[in-house]
Amino acid sequence: MHGLRNTVRQELVARQLEEQISARYPVGQRLRVLDVGMGQGTQALRLARAGHAVTGIESDAVKLDAARETLAREPDGIRERVRLVEGDGRDTGVHFLPGSFDVVLCHGVLMYAAEPDAMLAGLARMLAPGGLLSLLVRNGDALAMRSGLAGDWAGAQSAFTSDTYTNRLGLTVRADRLAALTATLEGINAPLHTWYGVRVFTDGAGEDAAVPEGDALRQLLAAEDRAGRTDPYRGVAALLHLCGVRRA
Repeated sequence: MHGLRNTVRQELVARQLEEQISARYPVGQRLRVLDVGMGQGTQALRLARAGHAVTGIESDAVKLDAARETLAREPDGIRERVRLVEGDGRDTGVHFLPGSFDVVLCHGVLMYAAEPDAMLAGLARMLAPGGLLSLLVRNGDALAMRSGLAGDWAGAQSAFTSDTYTNRLGLTVRADRLAALTATLEGINAPLHTWYGVRVFTDGAGEDAAVPEGDALRQLLAAEDRAGRTDPYRGVAALLHLCGVRRA
């Protein structure tokens, strides 16, 4: 992981995923996991190391190559549990049969999707009954926070009524609101089970912000972890982690 913001994101999402998986499945059960838009494979690799069979799908060739390089450095037993597929979240029905997975991850993908509801419906169909759908999205209810905390008052005012934002790559992408996504999950037969906030305190950190070490990092992550599951703090997090469960 590189940079403070990404470190916080990946660590908190991993903790939250582990919490949800542990609550739903017996310890030691080998789950079938699909990671859509897996990027460089941080979460996929964590889950493979935990013993699960992971399929990662990614459309960006550079990221896919990076994931392959990272995977190549792992022991044989872990490499054998990971399958990498070039493609995107709209094509899951082409590659896989309905009900093929126990857990489906879609992290940092919806903001780029032209038809997010259709894609989510397809992902829900990939889940076996009782399966877990894990979504990580930009929080549309808190778009004014970054601008406001930076003293950009015009930006904060426009963000109150916006469903898009400019990310740090300079791209204009979508944000999602909790109420709308809750309704969508209900409509695709994977109703919301629980949700978390991610990056309540550290979203404004600069690109060059150093990652603290030792006890300082532990305290930072503990504060972010608690805020991400505590009202009202989680409601103003930069990202929302929603967990839906496929109805039987």
